[in-house]
Amino acid sequence: MTLSSSDGLPVPQRYGAILAIALGITVSVLDGAIANVALPTIARDLNASAANSIWVINAYQLAITVSLLSLASLGDLLGYRRIYQWGLLVFSLTSLFCALSDSLTTLTIARVLQGFGAAAIMSVNTALIRIIYPQRYLGRGLAINALIVAFSSAAGPTVAAGILSFASWPWLFAINLPIGLAAWLLGMRYLPANSQKSRGRFDPLSAVMNALTFGLLIAALSGFAQGQSLTLVVAELAALLVIGWFFVRRQLQQSAPLLPVDLLRIPIFALSMGTSICSFAAQMLAMVSLPFFLQQVLGRDEVATGLLLTPWPLAIVAVAPLAGRLIEHVHAGLLGALGLGLFALGLFLLATLPQNPADLDIVWRMALCGIGFGLFQSPNNHTIISSAPRHRSGGASGMLGTARLLGQTSGAALVALMFNLFPENGTHASLLLAGSCATCAALVSALRIRQPRAAAH
Repeated sequence: MTLSSSDGLPVPQRYGAILAIALGITVSVLDGAIANVALPTIARDLNASAANSIWVINAYQLAITVSLLSLASLGDLLGYRRIYQWGLLVFSLTSLFCALSDSLTTLTIARVLQGFGAAAIMSVNTALIRIIYPQRYLGRGLAINALIVAFSSAAGPTVAAGILSFASWPWLFAINLPIGLAAWLLGMRYLPANSQKSRGRFDPLSAVMNALTFGLLIAALSGFAQGQSLTLVVAELAALLVIGWFFVRRQLQQSAPLLPVDLLRIPIFALSMGTSICSFAAQMLAMVSLPFFLQQVLGRDEVATGLLLTPWPLAIVAVAPLAGRLIEHVHAGLLGALGLGLFALGLFLLATLPQNPADLDIVWRMALCGIGFGLFQSPNNHTIISSAPRHRSGGASGMLGTARLLGQTSGAALVALMFNLFPENGTHASLLLAGSCATCAALVSALRIRQPRAAAH
């Protein structure tokens, strides 16, 4: 194993390390996308109701959310390479368990375990990129990461359709095994070890409190949006406030906190986190609500719906490399404000589509959203990672992932709320709210322009 240098890896090793990360991120992102597409088939084959089958998705997301920060903290303590490699191994083996599942219960349990593996991959991948790339090229490295995520999201429906056209749904999970093991072998050879590690200790009580805090938050948001008993929602919020208060208080007393709330004292870090949550909430509001509009209102089929949604992630793929280079010369606050302004404009234009829009009317609006989001995402990730001290990169990486998950979870819950409040115009209301969230994110991003640009610590 080759140790990292103080400023990135030499080129031959850098390419191998990036390939190991690219494969790991690809399978973990693809897995969520292809499972969404195959859900009706899985429900039918396992004799499960549509409502119960949602747990195939929720179990995966919930496991990631409640364990992401704990695994990021372990990365700071034990090394990012070790956590990433263990994550790949767990993800690959539990993918096989998913493929062999013969009931909804066993599949759900396997998905929980698979989610823990995915959380380990996601919790430290950006921290590893900070070690792999020289500081002057960090923006490019993070842009490649954003490009891989966007491409995997875009390819998800196509990959699922291709596999299901000649094989049964278990192969959607089985295909992860060879790819994950290939990434693991590459990681063994090329991924660097931390040159700096945190000197603290892992706190199991904080890990439990973290899981309860985020688990209760997701339960309360989802419950309120789905119209559950108000008494239950209030009880969950009360428990969240009590446990969350003690959790944050405990973190402030530790030198290596699991939830690095002390990093929020860095103004540009805190503003970038707020921008990330708002922007991912806006993205989820649109991406969850639009398929209902395209299919139920415009009468498009599933294939047409997938094609009409594709310009968004494809535009991110096209813009991400440019954004990664621009961050070397332009302040992230300015890039973010410009990108999020375009994103908000695209969302408002989608909300004001004509009654019977042509495909082109939808496509260019979707592309505008993707261009705006792509221009914002890489520079924002760069700022979050590089504004934290180098030995706290794992915590910053975990916070980045947590902000994305909180935004996505909140956005999905808000879609359900909009559909319950406005049964006839749920998508229209969701898109207007999404545009408002993106506008708020643009304003928050603009506040960062007065902050000095992040530098290596």
